[in-house]
Amino acid sequence: MTHDFNTLRATWSFPTVIRFGSGSISLLPKACTEQGMSRPLLVTDPGLAGTPMVAAMLEDCRKAGLGAEIFAQVKPNPTGSNVEAGLKAFRAGKHDGVVVIGGGSAMDAGKVIAFMAGQSLPLWHFDDNGPGWKDAALDGIAPIIAVPTTAGTGSEVGRAGVIVNEETHQKIIIFHPKMLPAVVIEDPQLTVGLPPHLTAATGIDAFTHCLEAYCAPGFHPMAEGVALEGMRLVKEYLPRAYRDGTDIEARGQMLIAASMGATAFQKGLGGIHSISHPVGALYDTHHGLTNAVVMPYVLAFNRPAVEAKIGRLAAFLGIAGGFDGFMDWVLAFRRDLGIPHTLAEIGVDAARAGEIGKYAAIDPTAGSNPVPLDAAILQKLFEDAVAGRL
Repeated sequence: MTHDFNTLRATWSFPTVIRFGSGSISLLPKACTEQGMSRPLLVTDPGLAGTPMVAAMLEDCRKAGLGAEIFAQVKPNPTGSNVEAGLKAFRAGKHDGVVVIGGGSAMDAGKVIAFMAGQSLPLWHFDDNGPGWKDAALDGIAPIIAVPTTAGTGSEVGRAGVIVNEETHQKIIIFHPKMLPAVVIEDPQLTVGLPPHLTAATGIDAFTHCLEAYCAPGFHPMAEGVALEGMRLVKEYLPRAYRDGTDIEARGQMLIAASMGATAFQKGLGGIHSISHPVGALYDTHHGLTNAVVMPYVLAFNRPAVEAKIGRLAAFLGIAGGFDGFMDWVLAFRRDLGIPHTLAEIGVDAARAGEIGKYAAIDPTAGSNPVPLDAAILQKLFEDAVAGRL
């Protein structure tokens, strides 16, 4: 069965309500009202804040009688200071909900702002490495609506936000179930303007989420099934979206794949992310691009534990040759999408390798890698990715 992605509309409630379809952004004012918002704060990044797309969303909300304002002080790797500035804007404007618009940085910052609007405990108390989320005050958490404009992180269906602690230079995962947006609006038209290099980097981020979730050792068959289909969608549609940004079907399928990746990784992530998080914090690299570069190095290290599973994955994706065939395909896929082979090519050197290993070892994602990790192993994997030793 085929579908016309220019007219297709659908509503899903897995893992939350998702309004999908070309033109579905028109539903934003109604979604705000349904969530009890009369004064939503639209959180986005500086690059999007001045675009006609965001201006139209703001105007539509105001025409519907909503006291909407924009907050855009969000870095590519959002910081605790960004969250504090957002909270100040939220309270000063007497806002009662948050609409997050953009990619992973805006999503993470906006969700954490909405969560912290109801808290008296400090932000870092809610680090996912501990049980701090159980101490959260529930009543003051603001409702969230998510509008993704990239197809990568899947943060629109996630229950966490990744924020840089500027004092420790660590990326901290702030977690609470109430950070899951109440409504997601996935409109493929909003991703049409994404440049090819960002289409590739965010798209492989979605693939990485699915791959690590599939390989994580925990038992969650439903997540594994979602991960498999997510990888198939990326394999088939990311090259199309990369070559032709106006391909609405490819853009739509990639939005779906991104949400599937974040849905699947409740099963766990692994060494790719545990390295990528400190690299992003210390070198301010793009998260999806960093994941894309690091992926084959960690995959090769994990081979003893995942070879059979990768063989099944390869067969499902129509790739011959088991693990070796899959690795060859990954390397070719990255190359065809303009992804560099080494971290050195994106401005990362090995001078801080010890710090990377230390921080990666305590990242929450390290614990669900299929092969046990420690600081020394992660430091070596990082050094391999800088130098291109595969």
